[in-house]
Amino acid sequence: MKNKRIDTMLLRLIISSILFGIGLMLPDIHLIMFFMSYVIIGYDVLWDAIEKIIKREWFDESFLMSLATIGALCIKEYPEAVSVMLFFQLGEYIQDKAVDHSRKSISSLIKLRSDKVHIKRKGKQIDVPPEMVGVGELIYVSPGERISIDGVIVEGESILDTSALTGESYPVQVHVGDSILSGSINQTGYLTIKTTELYTNSTVSRILKLMEEATSAKTETERFITKFSRIYTPIVVVLALLIFIIPSLLFGNYQEWLYRSFIFLVISCPCALVISIPLGFFSGLGVASKKEILLKGSNHLESLAHVNSIIFDKTGTITDGSFKLRKIVPNAKKEEEVLKFAAYAEEHSNHPIAYAIKEAYHKKIDLSKIKEVQEFSGHGVKAIVDGKEVFVGNTRFMEQKGIKVIHVRQMGTVVHVAVDGEYYGYLLIADEIKPHMKETIEALRQENIDKMVILSGDNDTVVQKIAKKVGIKEAYGSLLPEDKVTYVKEFMKEPNRVVIFVGDGMNDAPALVQATVGISMGGIGSDAAIEASDAVLMNSNLNAIVSGIKIGKKTLRIIWQNIILAIGIKILVLLLGAIGISSIWGAVFADVGVTIIAILNSMRIFMYKK
Repeated sequence: MKNKRIDTMLLRLIISSILFGIGLMLPDIHLIMFFMSYVIIGYDVLWDAIEKIIKREWFDESFLMSLATIGALCIKEYPEAVSVMLFFQLGEYIQDKAVDHSRKSISSLIKLRSDKVHIKRKGKQIDVPPEMVGVGELIYVSPGERISIDGVIVEGESILDTSALTGESYPVQVHVGDSILSGSINQTGYLTIKTTELYTNSTVSRILKLMEEATSAKTETERFITKFSRIYTPIVVVLALLIFIIPSLLFGNYQEWLYRSFIFLVISCPCALVISIPLGFFSGLGVASKKEILLKGSNHLESLAHVNSIIFDKTGTITDGSFKLRKIVPNAKKEEEVLKFAAYAEEHSNHPIAYAIKEAYHKKIDLSKIKEVQEFSGHGVKAIVDGKEVFVGNTRFMEQKGIKVIHVRQMGTVVHVAVDGEYYGYLLIADEIKPHMKETIEALRQENIDKMVILSGDNDTVVQKIAKKVGIKEAYGSLLPEDKVTYVKEFMKEPNRVVIFVGDGMNDAPALVQATVGISMGGIGSDAAIEASDAVLMNSNLNAIVSGIKIGKKTLRIIWQNIILAIGIKILVLLLGAIGISSIWGAVFADVGVTIIAILNSMRIFMYKK
């Protein structure tokens, strides 16, 4: 959809330029042409200045441009007055086009949303907005349509295009029983899907919400410029008055000094700073989103540029999180009994280890036999199963309950099972290290990350082995959520320490909040982790963090180039204007010309390649 405001501005620029050209060529009607050109191109600037004056918000661009151009008209410098306004609006137009381009790179994710859902109610298939679909309803998706709400396939099979969510272009085969995420495109077959989330809680809705929040938080650089402008602008207005009043009283020739003061005002407009800095961060956010890292604010992009430490959770972060039951070791009980009680106790848990246990137990679970379920984050689960008290969890959990267990030192997560105080045995659950993790760790080191740590609730022996395999020297296991928070706080006490925490589970949420930048795994992460984090990885590839750091550094580098360029040229031309060397055309270049250069420089962020 086209931006009407930008199109209207382009039309005004064209009409005003034509009238200005006619005025230059036809002296007999030049006053009329210049006046019409000035009004057409500058009426919104003048009106904005009037509104700001009424609100007592005098010192901004509109006020300065209006004052300078009206002053030029008063001293009969008509071409200069129109030119200044014309070039100023040309700069605004280029800025709007650049921002629109940046916004499209972020809001291209809006295509994830579908405006209607096919659903059957009262025996009839109707189309309703996705917001009107409840949990547990059946929706129908034809080939070529986008899936609007998270759910489980109850009928049909197909191939899905999930590239908009994961960045991966390969197709995904899905069957009955598979969970699917909203935002995917159904390619080949007809699907009936039972919804598992409301639209507001679905994957696509969360992504769009993240992007709406993406520019809400200001960076330190942006706050510096805001403070700078509030001090800078009234100072230059006072200086312009002094340039006019003092020399006029001392030397006369007030018209010359009035002209110089107007030149000074035009030069002083901080357009390049005001425009290029937020545009630079906005562009950086857009590029980061294309590299599958969604940042909730430009302040987090700035933090990524300064990161020197990364703390990883293990499960679903370093490892792929796809747990499998590797072994059952009973203690004078049958393997089936150990697995059965574990599966029943974990039935209501959404932890990846619980899914692995339930997946391994192929029999149907009688929910009526399960009562009084209690889940202890980082420990385990207690439940009444068929009248028996069942504990399923780690070694620490069992020791707290006074149950003696077998101490195991194997690669994997050990889940102990006890029934009515009797130790039944343990299950060995393991997942795999993600591909290319060692290369990713090395790439992070090349970005001057001098401290990398793994913090995990898993068995410490397992954590140490995985850390060694991926090339991380510091690792700690058998941690509770509060232990992770303590470690993060300790790391952040070190001078100049800027810390990323990367996690995916609900138990990582407190540590994600505590870190300088919390990054959650969007594809497999829990709702709590995504909500608590500052950035979300759209797929499970941690290499996106490397991209995010590179983009943050490039963005800051370009923004500081703009700041130095704008301030340097303005100071030079301000001095030249004050002593009468620079004309109003030099003022136009110092204001609009530098703004355009800064905008074009900001757009170089889009040249980033992975």
